[in-house]
Amino acid sequence: MDVMPKWAEVVLVPLISLLLAAILSALVILGIGEDPVAAVKLMVSGALGSTYGWGYTLYYATNFMFTGLCVAIAFHARLFNIGGEGQAMLGGLGVALACLYIPWPHWSLALIGAAAMAAVFGAAWAAIPAFLQAKRGSHIVITTIMFNFIAAAVLNYILVNMLRPQGSMDPATARFPDATKLPTLHDILAPLGIEFSKAAPANISLLVAVAACIFLWVLIWRTRLGYEIRAYGHSESAAKYAGISPVKITMIAMIISGGLAGMMAINNVMGEAERLVLNATEGAGFIGIAVALMGRSHPLGVFLAAILFGFLYQGGAELALWTSIPRELIVVIQALVILFTGALDNMVRMPLEKIFLALRAARAPKPERKPVEPAE
Repeated sequence: MDVMPKWAEVVLVPLISLLLAAILSALVILGIGEDPVAAVKLMVSGALGSTYGWGYTLYYATNFMFTGLCVAIAFHARLFNIGGEGQAMLGGLGVALACLYIPWPHWSLALIGAAAMAAVFGAAWAAIPAFLQAKRGSHIVITTIMFNFIAAAVLNYILVNMLRPQGSMDPATARFPDATKLPTLHDILAPLGIEFSKAAPANISLLVAVAACIFLWVLIWRTRLGYEIRAYGHSESAAKYAGISPVKITMIAMIISGGLAGMMAINNVMGEAERLVLNATEGAGFIGIAVALMGRSHPLGVFLAAILFGFLYQGGAELALWTSIPRELIVVIQALVILFTGALDNMVRMPLEKIFLALRAARAPKPERKPVEPAE
């Protein structure tokens, strides 16, 4: 029997962790001589106070949804995929090839084709560490993090020597054709009479990310494959006894994971930059780990955590622009959130478990004590 109710596990523990991280962040801001209340107000107004700010917040959140789901599906199979960064890089390569070399008649077809190519490239890159883990026993953490560096080197070589336009000094591809240009939130909401900033990069990829959250929820909790993934993640020996193949689950979970990471490229490569550049992922693969941890590997939790980190990214950019607070401070705040939601999770959980145990014991009916009859 669980010590804490489900709502406390999903809501209360992350909320207290966030409050602790916020308190420490305020102390850090005070330590550099700035006003934490003014800093929070500026972050909120910069990230949520206008459609322009919302556009950037949702743009970053879209990236983090894909990479958070990437880590979450692997977590359910007891696999720690740290290679989302490299898988997203290769997904960007798939998007670039699809957009540059296939003559798409309309953006909707281009989106489907580019998303498929991104998923295939990301899944293929994740399948190699998965095979090494399943067949050779190589630890998935070591191989996936090494493959991030290999992906960066491969992408660098391809951009500089193969995809760079002749005469250009920039290590990037040419601009994608106009037919592949994705509609922004301004284009989507304008027919509904809702005004939204034209300059904001948020685009229809946000809806694809939300659809990916729904897809993963259905897969994990409403399909036989999802049951097998969860069973294997809870107990490998019990899963093997039930006839579940460890090789099959490891390969499938990592392939889906890599595919989700690769699909991030439809947002940052196809939707925003409209070309493939070096370091297009900007660390989103690693932020996905924090998003999955904070979201408890649940698609709804990942969705909410991604919006939070999108807020931190955009709010941090506003802080760096309008105050003397350095941009690196937002990295500190993100690190504190990761610290409390991941590494120090038990520091919050254990006192709460004691409180709920005490409350349960206080509510439990006490057994009646029978009077002792005198001996004859």
